[in-house]
Amino acid sequence: MRVYVINQKKEPLMPTTPRKARKLLEQGKAKVINREPFTIQLLVATGETKQDITLGVDAGSRYIGLSATTEKQELFSAEVELRNDIVDLLATRRQNRRSRRSRLRYRKPRFLNRVSSKNKGWLAPSIEHKINTHLRVINDVHKILPITKIIVEVASFDIQKIKNPAIEGAEYQQGDQLGFWNTREYVLHRDGHKCQHCLGRSKDVVLEVHHIESRKVGGDAPNNLITLCNTCHEAYHDGQINLKAKRGQSFKDATFMGIMRWTFYNKLKDLYPNIKMTYGYITKNTRITNKLPKSHRTDALCITGNPTVKRLDNWYYIKKVRKHNRQIHKANISKGGKKKLNQAPYLVKGFRLFDKVMYDNQECFIFGRRSSGYFDLRKLDGTVVHRSANCKYLKLL
Repeated sequence: MRVYVINQKKEPLMPTTPRKARKLLEQGKAKVINREPFTIQLLVATGETKQDITLGVDAGSRYIGLSATTEKQELFSAEVELRNDIVDLLATRRQNRRSRRSRLRYRKPRFLNRVSSKNKGWLAPSIEHKINTHLRVINDVHKILPITKIIVEVASFDIQKIKNPAIEGAEYQQGDQLGFWNTREYVLHRDGHKCQHCLGRSKDVVLEVHHIESRKVGGDAPNNLITLCNTCHEAYHDGQINLKAKRGQSFKDATFMGIMRWTFYNKLKDLYPNIKMTYGYITKNTRITNKLPKSHRTDALCITGNPTVKRLDNWYYIKKVRKHNRQIHKANISKGGKKKLNQAPYLVKGFRLFDKVMYDNQECFIFGRRSSGYFDLRKLDGTVVHRSANCKYLKLL
């Protein structure tokens, strides 16, 4: 375990041992700034000898791997789980908005405010959030360690080249649906105008296109669609049959990396001076050569170029969560036709959502709050500690 140190000007220094940190705190020469990662601030001037520290970043669409090393040892190691609920939340909000504008009341269109907001460089909210999270966690490491160099692995490969190795030139602009009136007709043609469940045994001539995953999550991509006859389609939604069909290979994560690659890298270069890029095949070769286990933080260690250094016993698992529910209306109207606010107070009995607390000698997080003061407590991975714990027995950490 390492204790991170900052000087009087809040600039990061080389980390120290718990024993030395304890002595500094007992002598009044330092104070605790942060509990996790444990960081102290010096209250007196000391020597500030620094070493070269390389930060390896295994960028990804679901997880980020981080590892900071010198030539001899690892100083920081973490895995960050990113949010993947933004697309679903925006789809739900859009659905509720359309319902309010049409079914509940009709408002005549006044102006088009959607196209003009998408200027050059516009990114989808889900992608922009993930890029900002990458930048934020890198900045957090810079606050506790004097990083001298950053090496980033941003996987990038030609998705259409994987589907069709012979593709070239103008064919890149002609996707899977070239020559078809729309996606539905493409799927019907692809499946031979035949129900993929009963294969025509129902004798139903009415064919429909079914989403294997919900439209909100899986979208309208052809690999998420399958042809069913009306009989099988209705039977499936009534719970009478189970489909064996699975969605085709999804390139969602690879697409994200292709979109965010240069945006993330260029923003990083604007913030920090010494930035380098590496590629996944180099990381994999380094990991296999040194017989290291596969994990995001191990990949980050290989990215630093120091895969054989002494590793930390303790590493951090960070999970990004929704800070607050800003949806102001519920999907269903309460009795009496009144719409009520669908968000809890900022503080309930002095606690916020996802606060880290101590309960019954266990460290856990607040996953749910009730105005009565009884909270849902869980571990970071979702393991239930108590479904309804009294806030009187909680200690805020």
